[in-house]
Amino acid sequence: MKKEAMELPSFSSILLLLLCAFTLAEVESVYFPGIYQSSLKKNGKTVKPKIPYKSQYFPQVLDHFTFQPKSYKIFYQKYLINSQYWHKGAPIFVYTGNEGDIDWFAANTGFMLDIAPKFHALLVFIEHRFYGESMPFGKHSYRSAKTLGYLNSQQALADYAVLIRSLKHNLSSEASPVVVFGGSYGGMLAAWFRLKYPHIAIGALASSAPILQFDDITPWSSFYDAVSQDYKDASLNCYEVIKGSWAELNSISANDEGLAEISRHFRACKQVHSINSARDWLWEAFVYTAMVNYPTEANFLMPLPAYPVEEMCKIIDGSSPQSTKLSRAFAAASLYYNYSQTEKCFKLEDETDEHGLSGWNWQACTEMVMPMVVTNESMFPPSSFSYKENAEDCKKQFGVAPRPHWITTEFGGTMIEQVLKRFGSNIIFSNGLQDPWSRGRSVEVINFKYLEIL
Repeated sequence: MKKEAMELPSFSSILLLLLCAFTLAEVESVYFPGIYQSSLKKNGKTVKPKIPYKSQYFPQVLDHFTFQPKSYKIFYQKYLINSQYWHKGAPIFVYTGNEGDIDWFAANTGFMLDIAPKFHALLVFIEHRFYGESMPFGKHSYRSAKTLGYLNSQQALADYAVLIRSLKHNLSSEASPVVVFGGSYGGMLAAWFRLKYPHIAIGALASSAPILQFDDITPWSSFYDAVSQDYKDASLNCYEVIKGSWAELNSISANDEGLAEISRHFRACKQVHSINSARDWLWEAFVYTAMVNYPTEANFLMPLPAYPVEEMCKIIDGSSPQSTKLSRAFAAASLYYNYSQTEKCFKLEDETDEHGLSGWNWQACTEMVMPMVVTNESMFPPSSFSYKENAEDCKKQFGVAPRPHWITTEFGGTMIEQVLKRFGSNIIFSNGLQDPWSRGRSVEVINFKYLEIL
C-alpha cells in the first residue's frame, strides 16, 4: 500500500489540471430565477438519463443544528457513486448537488468522469435535500414553511459533510483526500464547503459560482448586462431587434383580440391568458441560451447547436427586413425550444417542474436573495428591485420574510479577496467569459500558499 500512496498525485497537480481544463472551455451554469424546460423527453414523457453511476440512499438527519426530538427525524438522501477507477486511499471527487434531480447534473458533468482514471478517483454525486428524490417529508415536503424551513444551504453543506465522513469510514479509506466540485449554485456550495469544512475537503472547483451576487457587492444590473452583451457581440442588429420586440408585444396585447393574436403568433398549444406568458417565454429563451452558449452541441437544458447565441442572431439577421421585430425574436427563440424540430406547438403556460427545481423559490425567498435590475442599456425591458417589495411578495407566498444579508454574514462576500487569502486556499473559481454569472463570481485566482501533498 505504501507504493500506491507514493504514486498518488499531489493536490497541486490536480489544481493545475482542473484549471487548464476549465479555462479552455465554456462552463455550465444555472439560471436561478426561472424553471428549466426539460431536455430529457421521449414520446412527450420525461425520462431518466443513462449515467454510469449506481444510486445509493443515505439515512440523513433532518436538522443538524438543534437537538429537539423532531431534529432527529431521518430521511433518505440520494447519492450516485462510480468506483470503476478507484482504489483504497485514492482521491474522492464529490459533486455538491444543487437545485434539481442529481441524475440530471451527473448526466451533464463529464469532466469528473474524464479525469477519474488519471487520479483513480471515486466519483460521488450527492443530491441536495428537498430536490429530486431526497425529500425529507415525502410528497408533503413543500407543504408549508414548517417543512420547507429545513431547506437551506447550511443544512445542505452539513448533509454533505456527514455523508462524506460516513462513506470514507465505511470504505475504510479515511486517508482518501476529498475534492468537491460544483456548478452555479452547486459551485457556490463547493466553495463554501471548502471554507466551512476544510478538515473534510482539501480543495474545491467552483464553476460559474456567483458568490458575490449578494448585497451590493456586484452591480445589480450585471447579470442582464452580460446577457445583452453576448447578443450584442454576436450582432448589433440582433441585439436591437430583440430590444425593440418588447414594445411590439405590448402594442399587440393592448388590442381587444391581443391575447388571441399572441397565441397564434407564438403557436401556443392553448390560448394564453396573460401577455406575461409570451414575454417570459421569450425572456427565458434568450437568457438560458446565453447561459449555455457552449462551443459544441449540448443537451443540458435543451438540445442546442454550438454557439446558439450566434445561431439565434443568424436567424434574426437573415429574416426579411419587412418582418416585424417580434416575429424575428420569436423565430430566434424557437431555436431554443425547438432545435430538434419535434414541437408542433409551444406550451407558454402551466409549465411542469420536471427536474424538481421548485424548491428554489423558497430559497430565493429566504436566504438566496440576489438583487437584479434591468437598465435601459439592456436588451430586456427595464425593471427595478426593492427589498421591501420582495419581502412583501415572499410573505404572501410563504408566510416568511427574507434575510437578505444572511449569506454574506454566514459565508462572507465583502472584501472576498482577503477572506480567500486568509482562509480559502485550494479553491478554483472558473468561468467562461460569456457566462452571464461570471460578473458575480470571485476573482479567478488559485491560492497555492497552503498546498499540501496528498
